[in-house]
Amino acid sequence: MNEQTQSEPRQVLLPGRRSLLVRLNCLPGIRPALLEVLNTYADGLGEEPGTEVFIVSLDPEAENTVWLFEVFKNEQAQVEHQSAAGFAVMMQAMPPLLDGPPAVLRMDPLRMSMQEDLLTDDWNL
Repeated sequence: MNEQTQSEPRQVLLPGRRSLLVRLNCLPGIRPALLEVLNTYADGLGEEPGTEVFIVSLDPEAENTVWLFEVFKNEQAQVEHQSAAGFAVMMQAMPPLLDGPPAVLRMDPLRMSMQEDLLTDDWNL
């Protein structure tokens, strides 16, 4: 029998970080096009070293809703994110796909706990 070893979660404090939770409601049937725009943007995040986390999530109860969770190293990194060329392209491509403006919740994250296996699993992107 293979016995999996469970490692302790990685615990970090996040002083000075900024984060956003963004709700995007797209027009019916348009979610694949919106996901393409978001995935193209995510592929270029190497140009934004201060954008530490960018998570795209599907809402399991609303087929036209996509959620973004973003964490920035600091306030300046968030400003640089919003000034990046890839962000401008994304923001130009999204409005025709959306059923209204994005809803944005700004937060100051305090702490993160994460299983390190998350970063070592083979995701085959």
